[in-house]
Amino acid sequence: MKNKSLQNFTGTVFVTLAGMLWGCIGIFIRRFSENLTSMQIVSARTSLTVVILFLILLIFKRDLLKIRLRDIWCFIGTGLCSIVFFNYCYFRCMNMTSLSVAAVLLYTAPAMVMIISAIVFKEKITVQKISALLLAMLGCTLVSGIIGERPLISKEGILVGLGAGLGYALYSIFSRIALNKGYNSLTIIFYTFLVALICLIPLTEWNTLAESMFASNKDFAFFVLFAIISTVLPYIFYTYGLTKLTPAKASIIASVEPVAATIVGFLFFNERPSVTSFFAIGCILFSIILLAINKDKK
Repeated sequence: MKNKSLQNFTGTVFVTLAGMLWGCIGIFIRRFSENLTSMQIVSARTSLTVVILFLILLIFKRDLLKIRLRDIWCFIGTGLCSIVFFNYCYFRCMNMTSLSVAAVLLYTAPAMVMIISAIVFKEKITVQKISALLLAMLGCTLVSGIIGERPLISKEGILVGLGAGLGYALYSIFSRIALNKGYNSLTIIFYTFLVALICLIPLTEWNTLAESMFASNKDFAFFVLFAIISTVLPYIFYTYGLTKLTPAKASIIASVEPVAATIVGFLFFNERPSVTSFFAIGCILFSIILLAINKDKK
């Protein structure tokens, strides 16, 4: 029982750290968006992540570079269906609305993970989970401006944000499948972003991206910091957390990101959340509490 509690605590800590780091991504996106498209930003993040992880594995854990060809579909799922699709939608949503709104729309993902996990992993959908789902949906509805004095984002912004949520949800699902097949979290992350990079090659204007990335040593360092803070560390933390938690629970705990994103938006971009936004985020956080007290029930 103590071991299970320790596993639960460890997983919660790592996933929380991942969510907090993801919440800082807007600092980089707003700066890069002045000169780069959403797809170029995704490509910069992906390519640098592949290089950094490859060097780490090559030097310290070369055996983790080995995978079975028959399992490549898992990494196509995490790389193409999740990373490429999710990042493009999320970055675009950030430019269409505030950081906090984009992050809250992203966190429709836990509801999607819950439903998909019930189908794929036979996880039970309990009363607590349904209640949390309804609260999360209420929060997303409020923050979208559908209910309120004035629209906060367009219908297109809502759809793009929900697309980001779906892509994010699929990472938890495909990663859990890969973990169940015995793959290390570092292996999963490396091949996820390698597949994503291959898919992005024909879709990216690399000349413009290279000019921006290598404009100066300071610019390149900022890009590298972007990859480490927004991708390498949080994905390592989150995927490791998945070894301790169910996909639905991990996805829900990572919902700390909207809180971090709201703080970043306020501190760095003078974005002042409305009363409606605070209530919406409160609904999301309360849904997390409901599921957190649903101890060990799947």
